[in-house]
Amino acid sequence: MSPQVGIIMGSDSDLNIMQAAADVLKSFGISFELTVVSAHRTPMRMVKYAAAAKERGLKVIIAGAGGAAHLPGMVASITPLPVIGVPIKSSNSIDGWDSVLSILQMPNGIPVATVALNAAKNAGILAASIIGAFDADLGEKVTAYKQQLESEVLHKVDKLKSEGWSNSFD
Repeated sequence: MSPQVGIIMGSDSDLNIMQAAADVLKSFGISFELTVVSAHRTPMRMVKYAAAAKERGLKVIIAGAGGAAHLPGMVASITPLPVIGVPIKSSNSIDGWDSVLSILQMPNGIPVATVALNAAKNAGILAASIIGAFDADLGEKVTAYKQQLESEVLHKVDKLKSEGWSNSFD
């Protein structure tokens, strides 16, 4: 099955964060590819990747980057596909804010959906939701996932009640 989602990162040191996106996509049965594409060290590779992504069958790109974090925005400027940016707190990062703002503050006309710092899991869920909007079976899996989250929270509410904590909201 050809990949539907591209997961790219500026360095292999980002893999420990970006693995969460891959894990979520696997859990939903979404095919993906994962590679390193550096906006600064391999700009021609980045251009080639982004320019050919749609023609290769990708539907969404998840791009993780730390520091100056130009990768998601630059890819979004080249491809017509939705790009989800994952800001990563890297070793040269200023508490991650540089990455967050670099991805979040895109100029009008070049949107990048931005998740929280190091939140590759949310990027995977968002990619599944985007594809699921046009794929009924996947849409049902996303709905079931969200219902499971609700069930887990309600179970925690019941547990607090059973332990004697007051609960004024039902």
